[in-house]
Amino acid sequence: MQAVISVTGKDNIGIVAKTSNICAEYNVNIADVSQTILQNYFVMIMLVDIDNISVPFNDFVDIMSEMGKKNNLEIHTMHEDIFNSMHRI
Repeated sequence: MQAVISVTGKDNIGIVAKTSNICAEYNVNIADVSQTILQNYFVMIMLVDIDNISVPFNDFVDIMSEMGKKNNLEIHTMHEDIFNSMHRI
């Protein structure tokens, strides 16, 4: 199973490190990542493997969101099935 994590906010040091550290802590493997800086705004999308996640997925969603709030970022974590359903024509 996979999930999509999107991270947006004002660019600052350590965004990738903080996000990837939380993934590692909960046994979530980063399969693919794309990031860019748009003027002073950081934008990143990660595709992650959640087959071996060590907490319930909903708890992980809350953990990522809380980390975002603490760092003035918007972090949305969405299960692959929901992401695909939202983007199906």
